[in-house]
Formats: sequence, structure tokens, C-alpha cells
Amino acid sequence: MIVFGYLYLLFRLIFITFSGTCCTDVEDRKYGVDDVYEKMSKSTDNVTEINEASNASRYETKPTSFYGEMMSSYRKRKLLGYNYTWPVKRAAEIDGDIILGGLMMIHEREDRRICGPIMPQGGIQALECMLYTMDWVNAQKDFLPGIKLGAYVLDDCDKDTYGLEQAVDFIKGSIGNIDDFTYRCTDGSSPAIRHKRISGVLGAASSVTSIQVANLLKLFKIPQVSFFSTSPELSNKQRFEYFLRTVPSDTNQADAMVQIIQELNWTYISILYEESNYGIQAFTVLEELLSRNDICIAVKERLTKDSGVADDSYYDSIVQKLMTKPNARGVIIFGSDQEVAGVMRAVHRNNCTGLFSWIGSDGWSARSLVFDGNEDQVEGTISVQPTAHPVTGFDKYFKSLTVQNNKRNPWFTEFWEHFFNCKWPGSTITPFNIFSKKLCTGEEVMSSETGYEAEKQLQFVSDSVLAFVYALKAMHADVCNGIPGVCREMRPIDGSVLLNYLKNVTFNGLSGDEFQFSENGDGPARYDIIHFKQVSPKNYKWIPIGEYRDGKLNITIPRFRLDEPLVPASICSPPCMPGQAKKYIEGGKCCWHCFNCTKYQIIRFETVCEDCLLGYLPNDNRTTCEMIPLKYMDRESLWAISIMMFAAAGMICTIIVILLFLWYRHTPVVRASGQELSYVLLGGIFLCYAVTFLLVQKPSDIKCGVQKMGIGLCFTIVYSAILTKTNRIHRIFRTRSTTKPSFISPKSQLIICGGIISVQILFSALWMGFSPPRVMHYHPSPTESHLICAASMDASYMVAFAYPMILILICTVYAILTRRIPEAFNESKYIGFTMYTTCIVWLAFIPLYFTTTDHDEINVFTMSVTVSISATVTLFCLFTPKLYIILLHPERNIRQPLMKKGKFGGSNESHKVANKVEHTAISEGSYEDNNVNCHAMIRLNATKGQKSRATQTDFETPRVRLIRCASCSVMSTFGKEDTEIKL
Repeated sequence: MIVFGYLYLLFRLIFITFSGTCCTDVEDRKYGVDDVYEKMSKSTDNVTEINEASNASRYETKPTSFYGEMMSSYRKRKLLGYNYTWPVKRAAEIDGDIILGGLMMIHEREDRRICGPIMPQGGIQALECMLYTMDWVNAQKDFLPGIKLGAYVLDDCDKDTYGLEQAVDFIKGSIGNIDDFTYRCTDGSSPAIRHKRISGVLGAASSVTSIQVANLLKLFKIPQVSFFSTSPELSNKQRFEYFLRTVPSDTNQADAMVQIIQELNWTYISILYEESNYGIQAFTVLEELLSRNDICIAVKERLTKDSGVADDSYYDSIVQKLMTKPNARGVIIFGSDQEVAGVMRAVHRNNCTGLFSWIGSDGWSARSLVFDGNEDQVEGTISVQPTAHPVTGFDKYFKSLTVQNNKRNPWFTEFWEHFFNCKWPGSTITPFNIFSKKLCTGEEVMSSETGYEAEKQLQFVSDSVLAFVYALKAMHADVCNGIPGVCREMRPIDGSVLLNYLKNVTFNGLSGDEFQFSENGDGPARYDIIHFKQVSPKNYKWIPIGEYRDGKLNITIPRFRLDEPLVPASICSPPCMPGQAKKYIEGGKCCWHCFNCTKYQIIRFETVCEDCLLGYLPNDNRTTCEMIPLKYMDRESLWAISIMMFAAAGMICTIIVILLFLWYRHTPVVRASGQELSYVLLGGIFLCYAVTFLLVQKPSDIKCGVQKMGIGLCFTIVYSAILTKTNRIHRIFRTRSTTKPSFISPKSQLIICGGIISVQILFSALWMGFSPPRVMHYHPSPTESHLICAASMDASYMVAFAYPMILILICTVYAILTRRIPEAFNESKYIGFTMYTTCIVWLAFIPLYFTTTDHDEINVFTMSVTVSISATVTLFCLFTPKLYIILLHPERNIRQPLMKKGKFGGSNESHKVANKVEHTAISEGSYEDNNVNCHAMIRLNATKGQKSRATQTDFETPRVRLIRCASCSVMSTFGKEDTEIKL
């Protein structure tokens, strides 16, 4: 449908053009329009310009309403008695063998007129740069052998519809099927067709005009190279196959702008973009890039362009909308110089100078139309400009031009009048020279002093010409086989073939830069970052501050304004303090309120406070949870050192006792102590001290298992030996017969002791099977993390202590039951004291242990001290009396009588039981089986003839003899080794 639409438009315009050709020359046509202006004011001091033109058509056939706007381009005005036509269609023509078309923005765009005033930089200078480059090419010998370049340049007045109307001239030479019978003039004559074939077109400057023209030229396969059109839409080669450009796409420009904003740390900005394809497409790319980089748009407004020219009130409303978001000080303006100049004037009118910092596009920055008279408002602008260098020799060439020597440029007289604010004698009347009172003399000189300023981006115009030239050169070399001139194979030039040569050109332009089209037919992505700075009071300059090359920005942040040394902030909300999360407002992600998270929370996704797991605390920035340093008994702490020293001392003492017992193993005291059970008892005591060194180690699964097994086992060994001792004594002294009690031999005692211990081992094994030992992290508070064995957290350790506690209770009961035995057997009293003390220690330990679970060091210290004290009490109470006799009173380490003399004499004592004996260390035997019965012992003593004992025996009753026989039954092998026991 698009193709058919353009074909329809094409043939309508051809018809109109040919019809006009028959009648008269457009340039020479004048209209009497007195009847249109009959109602004009007669006042001479108030000249009113009439905006409504006459609807009288200069064509015999009235055009349709679709073309009404294009046909109204030839409007009539009568001011102060002048009749004139505006705009006047002109063309800059240069004869040549190959003609390149040009569509330039010679005039500015206006709302009430098709064309506005002359555009000095982007219009006239661009045209002259094109002609200058063509002159340079034609002056090069054998550059294009035998070929001269020609030109046919038209004005589009920066309007897409008018530009499309003008571009129809470029395709007329490509139409070969028009005969005399297709179109006829009103007088019946045939139209005079004198159109040259256009091989390629340079332009247009505006993206929206380039899009319209590209769709038309594509139908006739005419390549088009633009020098200022930067819309990203034109990179679509499926739609714009024959379109190329020497400037980079605005996609790269938008990326450079976003990177500048990031360098400035701006997150909240506004965007103004013109109402054209150039602005709309750039805004689309910008919006995506800003969103991707978490930069929010506060205000987005369109600047009127395609729909007309806005008045001051429109720009005032835009500035007032910007002021509603004062935090968004950064403003991107993607537009053309004419619209941006209106914004700057509105900033001045609304007293907003200095409130905003501008990021400018290449369409308006560094243009005098914008900053002339608006320097204070433009100050601080950072702009992105495609990298361009001066075209060698062009400044000198342009300054040398005058109206007299530049007849090939039909608009140069108009430019001269505009530049010097005068009217050239005999020049065509325009709406812009009517009021000029000063006449041009031709002696005026263009210079920087008189206001001349070169367009910064003329390199792209020159490169456009050279792109065609190098493509033609390569094509001529390939198809003409060195034949000078335009050979038959190039008559006419095939546009599709020329397009392929264009895509592959590589050259160094007149600016000295290397040029090559990108894959999408765009120019190299090279940008200069410039800054409009007040270098001194009222002295403003555009200065370079960085560059953008192939996606990478290199910039030096400038001082924005002379009176503002710091970079202005453009953020909606200040950053939250550490420990604060954001609550977004206005549905965006740049404005928020801050609220505090709790002490133990981190910031998750900026908006959520999340609790740290137990054992973790937030870091200083509240971004991650860090593990709390584990607490456990440190071997180098004072607590650990003190209990290890105590345990080490106990172990040393235990070893000394063992060594002494081994050294004095043949003495009566040691032999009477029951060596086998004594060694078992000492081994258990040693293990109790050794457990302390296990408790102060860093917990692990294996160490927790050893602790779980070892703590109960060491106590079981100790109290199983004591229980065996007390049980044996009790069984001996409770007997009322002369028969020896069973299982009192050393071997039997060891078996009984081992059986008691095996119960604990079996019980512990089952317990570890059902509840495997493991290390765990305990958190008494959110700020603490303790590494402990799981069994220490609850009553699990009491399971290990249950069996030893039962043994302690039984031993205590036996100690009570045997407290009245003869004094010769008073070790039971020491055992009783040991048990009483042990019970007191453990009664104090249990509540203390469970109330210190939150303090590792105190908890471990309590258990270690309790175990060591229990071992110490046992070691001291049971072995100190023996060591006292062995070491300090060796004279008492002998066999002594079991009963005191005269204790049981007389018949009055016959009913008493001898319950005391002389104090001696010989208390209980655990050596060999005693084969001596009472009668044998009595006979033995009688044969010895010991009078004192015999005398005492004579007075004893049978009851006394029974007790003495019980005493004899507990003696060891003294009967065999020493027969001098005195009874």
C-alpha cells in the first residue's frame, strides 16, 4: 500500500509539474492579490502581515485537499505595495557528466510560511561545502578519468512534505515511459521535458524528510547519502535499502548521553524531545537505555515541530512543568536548534536561569541560533557532537565568496542580506528583506569579527560527496576497463550496482579522518563531548571535555557554571543511610522514603528488611549477613589454663601414688590395701583428670563422642572399685558363721568390678547409637554463637552420669552400713567420707551446670572442676592415710594385733562384741585365699606360747571367738609369710 501511495503521489506531482511547465516560469510569476488584501489596515505605523493567502490556484486543475498544503507553498503577500511570491523555487545547478542531487535545509521552518529565513550554517554552508568538495574532485587529474561531476541542489525548508515535493525533480530523469499523449498542456502543446538523470542524492538534513525522500527514491533505485539525519529508524535496511549516511545513528548518541548521566551520578532527569522522527526515535532509545540503567524520567515533553511552530506560551508551559520537579535538575534536550532556542528564551522569561543543567543533542548544540542572546541560560550545557574536523581549505573558500563571484548559488544573495542585515539592490523581495533600510554594497567582508562562524559538522557533507565519488571511481574502474569518460556500461548508472560500491568505500576525507560505512550503512560511532563554559565573566566558549568511541566514554567532569563549582545533583531522593530500606513512591524506582530495619536485619533488594539467620549478624553496610565468630573454650584462656593446671597436678599426684604403690608393693600397708582394686581405682582417678584436657578442645563430632563416653566411664571405674571394696567388707562383717564369704578373692573382686564397668560401656554404646554425638551451634542471644556438643545443651549428659550416680548412692549406703566395723578395718570410714563429699559436690554441680549453659567457658570450667574435685576427694581420702604411714611412719607399716589388750576381759564382757581394734593400716585383705580357719589360728597362737595373748584368750567367751574368727578370715597370706601374728 505504501508503494501504491507513493506511485499515486508521484504521478500526481508529475502531472502538476508538467502542467506548470507549459504555462509559465514559476520564478518569474507574479500575482495581483489586491483583492485579497482589500481589508488591510490603512495605518502606516502598524503594518500587519496577512497570513491567509489567496486560494486561487496557478494551475488550471485544482489539486486535491491532500496536496493543498503543498500547493499553498506559493503564497501571495502584499506589504507596503509589494507583490511577491514566497517561497520562490530555485535550484543550484552545475553541469556535469554525472549529476548528484542535493536536498539542503537552506531555509528554516516556519509555521505560517512554507519556508522561514535563511539558515546560514546548516543550510548555506552545507551547500557550499558540497560544491567545494565537488570542485576539489573535478580539479583532481584522473581522479575520475574523463568524468566531470555535476550537481542539482534543491531546498526543503526543513519540512518533510515540502522536501518530498522538491525531491520529485530527482526522479523525473528516471522516468522513460512518458509520451506526448500522456500529458498535454492547456493550449494543446506537448510538455517540454528537460530533466537530467540523477545518479545519487545527498541529503536530506532532517531525519523525517530523509525518511519521506528515501521511500520515494527507493522506488527508482536511486542511492541516497545523508549527512545530518541521525534517526535510528533509518538503520532499518529492510525499509530503507538505498539509504546511507555519514553520521552515526542516534542510538550511539543516546548511549553516550546515558553514560554521561551515569558519570554525573544523576538518577532523576527530564527529557524534552522534538515532535519529529528524529526526536521521537531518539526518545524511544533513550527511554529504554535509561530504564536499563535505573535512571528515572521526571518530566517528558514534546517540542512542537512537525505540527507547526509553537508560540512563547507553549514553551513557557514546558518550563513550568520542568519546575514542578525541582530535584530533576538534569534535562536532556533532543531537538533542533530552532525549538531549543524557544526553550531557552522561556527559561529566561520564567526566571529559571541556572536551575537546570542541559544535556544536548547534536541537533542544537554549538549552534549560534541557540546560544546567541541566551548565553546565561545555555551555560553549563554538556553536548554530544559527532566527531568532525574542519574541511581543509573550506573556511578560506567560503570567506572569499561574494554575491558577484558566486552566481551558481541562487540563495547566496539572500544569505548575504541576512548576514549583513541589508538588501541587495534588485534582489527578489522576501518576507525577510522587505523592512531592510540598508542597501548592500558588495564591499562587506565575512570574518569572525563580523559574526562568521563555521558549521562544526561540515565534514559529514564533504564525506557524503566523497562517498559517491569513490564509489563511482571503483565502479568506473571495474566496468569501463580504463576507458576515460562515462562508458556505455554506465549509461545510465544502475543504482543497485552503485549502492554496492557505496557500501564498500573506504577513504580519508578532506578533514583527514578515515571513513567507512558500518554494517547498517551508518557513519562511524565517534562523538566529541563539548561543554558550553563561561571561561571568564561574559565570555562563553564551547570547549571539548571528552570523547565517545565505539561504545566507550572518556570524559572529564567540568565545572558546570562559573558560580557553581560543584556538579549539580539530579536525584529524586537522597540515598538511605546504612540500615535503612526504601519505600518507593510515585510508582517509580527513583523516589522513595527511607525506613529503619531492625538491629538484626539486612537490606534485601533495597526495599525489604530480612532477618539474618541465627549465628549471623549484618555487616556494617547492612548488605549481607556475616557469621558470628564461634565461641568455645579456648585453650589459651584463663579458665582453660587454670583447670588444665589443676588436672595436670592431679594426674601427677595420681602417677606418684601409683609409683609409690608399685615401689612399696610388698609392704603390709600396700598388701593389705587390695592392690588390684587400688590400681583400678587409681586408673579411674587418672582418667577423671584426663577428661579435663578433652573438655577444653574445640568441639567436633568425634570429640563430642569421646566426651559422651569418657565422662561417665571414668566415674564408673572409680566408683565400681569403691563399691566392690565396700561390698566385700559388708559381706564379711555381716556373716554370723565361721564359713568364709564367697567371692572375696582378688580375682573375684576384679571380675565383679569389670562387670559393673561393662554395664556402663554397654549403656553408653546404646545411647550413642540412638543419639549419635554431634557438634552444634548454640545461640543464647542473636549476637552470640557457641560451638558446643549437643549433649551439653540438655539433660543428655545426665544420662552418662546416671549410672555413676547410682554407684555413688550404693557406695554411700555401704559406707553407712560399715561405719561400726572394728577399727582395724576403718578404711570404710574414709570411703564413707569420700562418698559424703562426692554427693555434696555433685548436688552443687547439677544446678550450677544447667544455669551456665549460656557461658561456654564457665560451663566447661564447672564440669571440669567437678570431675577433678571428685577425683581429688577420692585420691586424698583413700590414699593419703596409707601414704602417711608408708612415707612418714614406716615403723607402723607392720603386722599389729587386731584387738586392744584387756578390752574384753571378765565375764561381764562376755555379751559384748569387740568392735574396736588397735589403729592400724591393716584393714582388709585382698591377696591370696585365706586357708586359715579359727581353730587352726588358735592352735598356731597357742604353740607360740605368747603369754599376753594366751591370757587374754582364756577369758574370751565363745561369742568373742566367733568375731575373732571373722577377723581371721579377712587376713591375707600373713599366715603363710609371717607366723608371728599375735592374738
